Amino acid sequence: MYWEYGMGGWAAVSMTVTVILFWLLLIAAIVALFRSVARGERFRGGRSAARPSGAEQALAERFARGEIDEEEYRHRLGVLRSLGHTDTS
Repeated sequence: MYWEYGMGGWAAVSMTVTVILFWLLLIAAIVALFRSVARGERFRGGRSAARPSGAEQALAERFARGEIDEEEYRHRLGVLRSLGHTDTS
């Protein structure tokens, strides 16, 4: 028994199942991607913990060059972190 356009009943069923499987796999891949991104942020501790801000980097470079002493470095670093400074330039 043939359906319209010459397709048998099993062809229509297999096409329907294939389309449903395609969409399920696509949705599962998107969910897996979002979960891996979220998990990565949680393990890294966010952007500020993974990489110092531009201001913190500049302060560390001044300390390394000997322009400021350790006491001044720690004080200024504490001020930057208390302000929540996240400039990454």
